[in-house]
Amino acid sequence: MYPSLETKLARYLELEQQLMDPAVLSNPTVMVEVQREYGGLKKVADAVLQHRSLVENIEAAKEMLEAEDDAESREYAQSELDELQSHLTKLEEELEEIVVAGDSITRGGLIMEIRAGAGGDEAALFAGNLFDMYSRYAEIQGWKIELMDVSRSDIGGYKEIVFSVTGEGAFHQLQFESGGHRVQRVPETETQGRIHTSAATVAVMPEVSAVELEIRDEDLQIDTMRAGGPGGQKVNKTESAVRITHIPTGVVVKCQDEKSQHKNKASAMRVLRSRILEEKERQANEERAEERRTLIGSGDRSSRIRTYNYPDGRVTDHRIGLTIYKLDQILQGNLDEMVNAMLEFDRQEKLKRKVL
Repeated sequence: MYPSLETKLARYLELEQQLMDPAVLSNPTVMVEVQREYGGLKKVADAVLQHRSLVENIEAAKEMLEAEDDAESREYAQSELDELQSHLTKLEEELEEIVVAGDSITRGGLIMEIRAGAGGDEAALFAGNLFDMYSRYAEIQGWKIELMDVSRSDIGGYKEIVFSVTGEGAFHQLQFESGGHRVQRVPETETQGRIHTSAATVAVMPEVSAVELEIRDEDLQIDTMRAGGPGGQKVNKTESAVRITHIPTGVVVKCQDEKSQHKNKASAMRVLRSRILEEKERQANEERAEERRTLIGSGDRSSRIRTYNYPDGRVTDHRIGLTIYKLDQILQGNLDEMVNAMLEFDRQEKLKRKVL
């Protein structure tokens, strides 16, 4: 059995005990976080426990086969053994897939940030297109989206939008969307029909619980202010907007989309934990960069990963050289072909490096 799976099973059993702990049961916030992590590990734990049970049953079936004397009983015992071994082979293939997928398969939720890049108003409109694309994909998958912070552009679209996506497999499926997304098209404001190139950046960060990453109160600087928006929208008379600075790392998060200061603070803390974990993982990736063959999974916001070309109706992923001539379908949220190609490429790379 793979050591990483045994570690996950041990954590699952530990969380199972915590769910019976009166201190956890009496704290709704901790309870929700423990349940979330427990649910994420359940698939792995069930598979590992099933593997253990199958191995024990196979040993028992072998002993029974050796103990049988008549041909008919031995034939029956052999057929039972063959069926158990067939199930074991399939389960071991499933376990290998889980190991190759790594921690991403046990994480349900994520926080995504989309920011307009070069291209002015057109870049903001493109950021809006990306948000719509991911929203539709989430709807198709049965996931839930929750807006956390929004900075709208004067003519539409977003200068920046931050939102969470929760649901089984959400982080695993979307983990490779981080990076620079480029669009080539004729803007609505272009009178001479010239194609413009604009960009937006996407960051995908796993949702991190307070149990998983503890942040000390003394390491935070919390400021409140009035929320504001373009054209006088969302200008509050109360100081509902919240800005939190994590002093040790310098990470700053601001949330103002909710009318309640309490809700904005809660959202800001969720984003803060994810950004701190993202920074830690970025540093870890840099340290082992020599061992990496690709940038897949590095979460580098600055690297250009994809181009959306409207005149040709194509989308190209530059990391794996994949071009799909289904731009309209992809923008409608039909991302499976693109997402699955990335997951399979990453899987093959890990198998080559024997990351088990």
